[in-house]
Amino acid sequence: MIRLPLVLMFSALLFSAGVYGVLARRNAVMVLMAIELMLNAVNVNLVAFSSSLHQMSGQVFALFIIAVAAAEVGIGLAIVILLFRTRESINVDEVNLLKW
Repeated sequence: MIRLPLVLMFSALLFSAGVYGVLARRNAVMVLMAIELMLNAVNVNLVAFSSSLHQMSGQVFALFIIAVAAAEVGIGLAIVILLFRTRESINVDEVNLLKW
């Protein structure tokens, strides 16, 4: 059986990679992928603690996070496609729709 600190370190590395992806990338699709990586790191944490404490609540929360992530991907990709049709670019730096 894998020990809890090892799983937590793996989750921290996944979350750190996701934060780096959100902060360093300019492509909107890559930013969405980095957010998904961060959500999966949280899922790993929840399942690890659920297994460690012998409770099912962490696994139930992980399922809810997976459902929210699926909805986020659908809406996020629709927004990216809309931005590409109007601006012909999916770079996050070039999106200034809220400016006057």
